[in-house]
Amino acid sequence: MSVEELAETALALVSPGKGLIAIDESSNTIAKRFASVGVENSAEHRRRYRELLITTPDLNASISGAILFDETIQQSTRDDVPFARYLADHDIIPGIRVDKGAVPLAGCPGELITEGLDGLRDRLKAYYALGARFAKWRAVITMGDDIPSGTCLETNAHALARFAALCQEQGLVPVVEPEVLMDGDHDLQTSYEVTEAMLRSLFGALYDQNVLLEGTILRASMILPGKSCDEQASVEEVAEATVMCLKSTVPAILPGVVFLSGGQSDRDATAHLDAMNRMGKLPWALSFSYGRALQQAALSHWSKDLAGNFAKAQSIVAKWAQANSQAALGQWNG
Repeated sequence: MSVEELAETALALVSPGKGLIAIDESSNTIAKRFASVGVENSAEHRRRYRELLITTPDLNASISGAILFDETIQQSTRDDVPFARYLADHDIIPGIRVDKGAVPLAGCPGELITEGLDGLRDRLKAYYALGARFAKWRAVITMGDDIPSGTCLETNAHALARFAALCQEQGLVPVVEPEVLMDGDHDLQTSYEVTEAMLRSLFGALYDQNVLLEGTILRASMILPGKSCDEQASVEEVAEATVMCLKSTVPAILPGVVFLSGGQSDRDATAHLDAMNRMGKLPWALSFSYGRALQQAALSHWSKDLAGNFAKAQSIVAKWAQANSQAALGQWNG
């Protein structure tokens, strides 16, 4: 894929009023989500649930791309159409999560580093052949006493940049995700400072690794106080802090920023995105890349009758996708 094609794909991922659906839960994560609603974690149930999401009628009206997991990109619909081909045929760009998860960072107690760079070039080549046109890598930044350290931020930024360079070499748009976790009792200002430091480190590393920013997407955390913080922030405070942080760190040439819901409720994630897009013209598109915020209500409904509630669960996915499409335009009616 040429530089122009990478840029075109990146722009298509953040088309006005469109965002990403994250269907990239690891095996452990989807097992927990199924357990929470009483669904047996079988291969067929996982395939059927992913089919529910992917084949939601008119999903492409709100969704530009879908992030898949390794198991998912190799699965097919009940009519034996590979999921990646089904998505592409319905004008949704297939993507793939390629990191291998976070592990303890040696020498930095309580901090994490994401693994998966070994053998990544060959895996990206294989995923491209399966139909993927973008890929995602998640770094996990934990908050606590005296953490995150500069070592943690720089090490994760370097890994994200190496991932991004390898993606573009293989013709895939990199979606770089430095997630600052909501866990903890830190306040809004601390969240701002850590996110700002992480993003500065990330874009410095991307520059050092010759990554084309016009063919890259940032998947970012919103600036939120910790879940255990005594003083929670209003919708407007979150929106203002997040936009200010992005303005101070993210180059204007980047096509767009897609937010992860990061443990927020579906309504909170939508309200925060809408408030940001009501703040006037910005240099990049602000959209969404939600997993639970688009899926949880549908999963709960589907779990009560896996056959009978299939279509109704799809209508719930479509409803939240449409709500976030409106929020990405600053037009959500709440």
